Amino acid sequence: MNLASPFSISLVVITALALLGLPIGLAMLCGSILYLFMAGLDMGTVAEQFLNGMYSNYVILAVPLFILAAEIMNSGSMTERLLRFCNVLVGRFRGGLAQVNIVQSIIFAGMSGSAIADAAGSGRMMQNMMTREGRYTPSYAAALTAVTAVVGPIIPPSIPLVLYALVSDASIGYLFLAGVMPGLLMSVLQMGQVAWTARRNNFPVEEAVPLREIPRITWRAFPALMMPVILLGCIYTGVTTPTEAAALAAFYALVISVGLYRSLSAKEAYNALLISTKTSASIGMLIAGSLVFNYVVTIENIPNTLRMLLIDWELTPIQFLIMVNVVLLLLGCVLEGTAILLIIVPVFVPTAQALGIDLVHFGVVVVVNIMLGLVTPPYGLLLFIMTNISGAPVKDIIRDCMPFLFWMFVCLGLITFFPEIVLWLPRMAGYGA
Repeated sequence: MNLASPFSISLVVITALALLGLPIGLAMLCGSILYLFMAGLDMGTVAEQFLNGMYSNYVILAVPLFILAAEIMNSGSMTERLLRFCNVLVGRFRGGLAQVNIVQSIIFAGMSGSAIADAAGSGRMMQNMMTREGRYTPSYAAALTAVTAVVGPIIPPSIPLVLYALVSDASIGYLFLAGVMPGLLMSVLQMGQVAWTARRNNFPVEEAVPLREIPRITWRAFPALMMPVILLGCIYTGVTTPTEAAALAAFYALVISVGLYRSLSAKEAYNALLISTKTSASIGMLIAGSLVFNYVVTIENIPNTLRMLLIDWELTPIQFLIMVNVVLLLLGCVLEGTAILLIIVPVFVPTAQALGIDLVHFGVVVVVNIMLGLVTPPYGLLLFIMTNISGAPVKDIIRDCMPFLFWMFVCLGLITFFPEIVLWLPRMAGYGA
């Protein structure tokens, strides 16, 4: 690569601006504009790519709607009712409250689609419950909350899978189905680790919920539990598109919180809308920057060049997937996941297609890699979020994360080498038929 070429200079500018603290979306826009100027291309292309990309991709609308649904859920009493229901299921076992943390992440995974929303919402409540009266150390509770929140964007609905569909043109419905088994597998491995640690460290046993209370607790949580059933049922029966289902999820959360539970005040609704708007705007700016930068990458023919290079290396599909895993895991240590998904992954997609790798399988492998980056030092965004919530030193949280990270890497290896784990449910629904 010519280090004085417009593309090289634009990369340097993007990296420098990002290191100086400019949001990566704005950094990509600045670098891309500089490239177009140096290459003598039409500067109006920036606006053209931005408008065409944002307005022609209906799927992008699902992102702010899923974020809004999660915020409404966390602002109302849905979270509290679901936690009580989870306690009925697994709270009576040794280390039961830690198991509740995992089970609630599975349930919330079917609602929010965001790891950060899960950690900041139900995760904050779990942190308080686990550390009350010294049941668990703050660092262990924070570590467990961080690693369980990772499951959220793997089990549908999933904002990262929506963004992957945006850059790969893979089916969102089948991607959602493909995430179910890997997410459940990861949760089962986490529960096994908690059970082993509970016996070893003599974790407390929570007071069993009286049998007479179980029907009442289940009934109070039932409307909230129906949310993922309605959401996914509408998608897979063809009643709604995934984007329309996201709107339905936000509307359902609002109706249940206001009309049935009567737990959402006007002020809380406004705050939920405000937080959702800010979060969506930051993601939207990142998408806008990536759309323009991906146009630059296309002009430079980078995806095709990389595809031809890897074909010349005669990599097998498994070797390619291993290489992608290593690259994404390393990038996940220093970069934010959405940036990886929108900038790096589009470069790999053509090669994956050329090697005959199923794009639905590839998408789940990519998203699991990116989710692992959220709890992998030194960047680990969830680690820093839980440090702020718990007050525990980040080094202690990282220490307590390590046993869970081992099993999460095992899960990544299994879905990489055994695609049927990922593709079984989509094929049951007719994928590839």
